[in-house]
Amino acid sequence: MPEASTAGETGTVGASVVRSRWSRAGVLALAYCRRISFSGLVVGTVFLWLSATPSLLPRGPLFQGIVSGAAAALGYCLGAFFAWLARFMISRGRRWPSPPWYVWAGLALVFAVGTAVMFWWYSEWQTEIRSLMRVGQLSWTAYPTILVVAVTVFVILMVIGQLWAALVVWAVYKLNRFAPPRISAVAGVTVIALISVFILNGVVANYSMKWLNASFAAANDETDPTTNPPATALRSGGPESLVSWASLGREGRKFVANGPGTQQLSEFNGTPATEPIRAFVGLGSGDDLRANAALAADELVRAGGLNRAVVAIGSATGSGWLNKSTVDSLEYMYNGNVATVSMQYSYLPSWLSFLVDSERARQAGSALFEAVDARIRALPEGRRPKVVVFGESLGSFGAEAAFGTVPTVVARTDGALFVGPTFNNRLWSDATAERDAGSPQVLPIYDGGQHVRFIADAADLDRPAAPWADPHIVYLQHASDPIAWWSPRLILNEPDWLKEAHGRDVLGAMTWIPFVTFLQVSADMAVSIDVPDGHGHNYLSAIPSSWASILQPPGWTPEKTQRLLPLLHRD
Repeated sequence: MPEASTAGETGTVGASVVRSRWSRAGVLALAYCRRISFSGLVVGTVFLWLSATPSLLPRGPLFQGIVSGAAAALGYCLGAFFAWLARFMISRGRRWPSPPWYVWAGLALVFAVGTAVMFWWYSEWQTEIRSLMRVGQLSWTAYPTILVVAVTVFVILMVIGQLWAALVVWAVYKLNRFAPPRISAVAGVTVIALISVFILNGVVANYSMKWLNASFAAANDETDPTTNPPATALRSGGPESLVSWASLGREGRKFVANGPGTQQLSEFNGTPATEPIRAFVGLGSGDDLRANAALAADELVRAGGLNRAVVAIGSATGSGWLNKSTVDSLEYMYNGNVATVSMQYSYLPSWLSFLVDSERARQAGSALFEAVDARIRALPEGRRPKVVVFGESLGSFGAEAAFGTVPTVVARTDGALFVGPTFNNRLWSDATAERDAGSPQVLPIYDGGQHVRFIADAADLDRPAAPWADPHIVYLQHASDPIAWWSPRLILNEPDWLKEAHGRDVLGAMTWIPFVTFLQVSADMAVSIDVPDGHGHNYLSAIPSSWASILQPPGWTPEKTQRLLPLLHRD
């Protein structure tokens, strides 16, 4: 009996210990929950739902999870801040009582039901846009993946936010020794905010840019194993070139080492071909952008480029990338009797150059055109080749830079092809804003289509059905391209492209929501090329048709354009 009694007492003690541990855990959990802002969770939940509203492009589960988690964290931050501000203004910062448990339970129920509806809505528009763009549909595993990734991102950002808030509380506590509570609260928030901005801008951003430049500079020095130094004097980096193979940079080496050879051109056109000229100058070749532009023009002259039928002046993206199909198309159309010249102005890729290096793109585009134009103008008028300019994405911005107006492009070139323009493109913005009444923003008609045509595919080249005077200027842009339609104005202003009938590859369900549409289109920019040709920022099939309409090469036919398409690639 004593033994049994002892065992019973031991069991009772053990159960008591377990209950005590669970009780402490519950108290800790309750204490932590009280630190969570109810208002922050409400606003964060709304932001989470808004992150699943229709946008321009399809999204995979991982990317959508990141977007949703970041949106929820942003909403939580805003909700918590404005709740604190209300307390500060109304009740002198005293903490309001936490809502009772049934209010939290109600929020949890609303969250569960609303999130289920969100997933259904997300599934509907994803199915529709994926069918429209002919990409694979999401499987059932996408939805738990989105939820797990969103929660993970939200928690990580929440922890960072809590640490920042703790720093603010510490600063306010210290300042309370010297100032009244309200003054110390404002001062504490201001001081920590200024320090944060200083650290982010002056330290993080500065060292991040140095690290990115160093990383991309190292990548620039790498050579694609499929490329080799040219054996011809007609390519930069080859014999007699004014620039070395090593100085061209990774993209420059790809540009001069690739492209159709005379055998491919002859087989395609059925007549003996001329070897195309490709001149390129890397970032480190000269002292500055103007010196590099002059060197590129001299390299073009050295290779005999001014004796070709066409000189194409291409503005690259920051790293020197050019859409391969743009240059190859010209060389096939003229059976090699083409000289293309370009230059590098940054180590950074296009999206990063767009954010921090757009002024260099403008300077480089203007300097290159002026340098080449000066060499061509020095020739007798009867010996001058046709001159065309082109560029894609940030390259289109640089290619426009030498021209203040459309009449200037008309006066100084024999044609232009601007692909995937950005909101910074001045000529594009002006022509779009001054479009003919009744024409939509996604495909405007400017000045009756006299010199400029805006197209999404080859069929639009005949729009409007009116005479097209020489020279021809083409803007190739997709209604679903976030690079073209992103703008800070999206924050508070509804754009015409969402007021008007939507473009042919944009969902009718997409509507403008203040702040939300700006964030959604910003997110779309990250996946803008991860879609098939003809959508987003992926341009290829309409490029040869555009060149054919701009230059009207002798003997070129629509049938040749169709035969050419399978031979073209972006990279």
